[in-house]
Amino acid sequence: MDTPTLTAFILYLVILMSIGTFFYLRTRNLSDYILGGRGLNPWVTALSAGASDMSGWLLLGLPGAMYAGGMNNIWIAVGLSLGAYLNWQFVAKRLRNYTEKANDAITLPDYLENRFNDTTRVLRVISAVVILVFFTIYVSSGLVGGAILFEKTFGMNYQVALWVGALVIMLYTFLGGFMAVSLTDFIQGTLMFIALLVVPFIVVQVVGNWEAAVAKVGRIDSSHLDAFSGMTVLGIVSLMAWGLGYFGQPHILARFMAVRSSQDVPKAQMVGMTWMVLGLFGAMFTGFFGIAYFANAPLENSETVFIALTQALFNPWIAGVLLAAILAAIMSTVDSQLLVCSSAIAEDFYKQILRRDAPQQELVWIGRIAVIVLALLAASLASDPESKVLDLVAYAWGGFGAAFGPVVILSLFWRRMTRNGTLVGMVVGALTVIVWKNLSGGIFEVYEILPGFILCAVCALAGLALVFSVTGKILQ
Repeated sequence: MDTPTLTAFILYLVILMSIGTFFYLRTRNLSDYILGGRGLNPWVTALSAGASDMSGWLLLGLPGAMYAGGMNNIWIAVGLSLGAYLNWQFVAKRLRNYTEKANDAITLPDYLENRFNDTTRVLRVISAVVILVFFTIYVSSGLVGGAILFEKTFGMNYQVALWVGALVIMLYTFLGGFMAVSLTDFIQGTLMFIALLVVPFIVVQVVGNWEAAVAKVGRIDSSHLDAFSGMTVLGIVSLMAWGLGYFGQPHILARFMAVRSSQDVPKAQMVGMTWMVLGLFGAMFTGFFGIAYFANAPLENSETVFIALTQALFNPWIAGVLLAAILAAIMSTVDSQLLVCSSAIAEDFYKQILRRDAPQQELVWIGRIAVIVLALLAASLASDPESKVLDLVAYAWGGFGAAFGPVVILSLFWRRMTRNGTLVGMVVGALTVIVWKNLSGGIFEVYEILPGFILCAVCALAGLALVFSVTGKILQ
């Protein structure tokens, strides 16, 4: 085990735990724990939203896809950039204002219930169930990434690495809540940004220069240079459909709700989009130029290309810092997802259904206990060492985008949007993703978010009634 690299990791983890402890002492109520009292400045909002969005996928999944297939994977980045821009441009400010007006809603289910004056609680419960199902899958993808990192860096057994990573994330999310998560996301987002710019730059210098690196990739396989290689119109649309997911991601929407003021949104948008576009390009070219660097000794697992380049190119101290960026990427998403899940349990189930008069400190502790339970469940789902980060992320990302994306957009822009339409849209969108994911061949090769998003929007616009089996009543 490399002592300098291990030391860099330990110092990094000590900083994170210190932040968690600091905010543990400052958390007074559920709003503090879930939204930080709506006090995020634009810089923290932007980098926290970006870091919680991208996860280990940005340093493992995307570079791995580029390493395995070349430039035809660029369409994912194009779709994500467009989706993120539109989300900042049209959703962020309105959602910040509307959630405060909607009885100071602090969770997405809370907002939807207040927006449509749903006294039955069905809308809140169904949306919370969707959050718990897909976030458990999403969290497991992050834990898989963490396990790969520890396994490849320190030679740890996969199962041991998995539980070490889960324990660290669980602890500081348990302690500090939203502000600890957001501040650590800011630090982690900065670290990720530096790593994604430095690694591909150094790879190019080692290979020779930009032209030499591109030429070497072309000699290995000329199709790697063609963004349209092996692609159809439907395939490109499917990859770009990743961008639709932004409108329905609860952990990203939570940052919009928590920004200090809607007037801070334009600055946050500028910072966030700059970070994202440069980060995506860095991730893509890390994988792309990794093809040239490892031409004589191809990697068995394409998703380890960032790790392998870092270990090969840098001294152990710098490598430790850069590899900590992967841990940062993983943690910055998993902690946010655990927090949203804990808020769904504490606010949307426990308080609204079981104990409406529960004191704030009791709700905070329910949220903290939920973090532990959900992390343990996600870790058990991630126990298969053959799991792929990109596959798990795609499933959860598609589920949220299809279930919540059209609903959030219509609720902010269409006054005639109904509670029943919202409910049916969410259910149809989520079920479409689940069913579509388990089918294959022909049209079912299209990324499941696209049909799910379309069907959710159609149902929400139609405002259909739904027979809810639990109550046995038709919701009017």
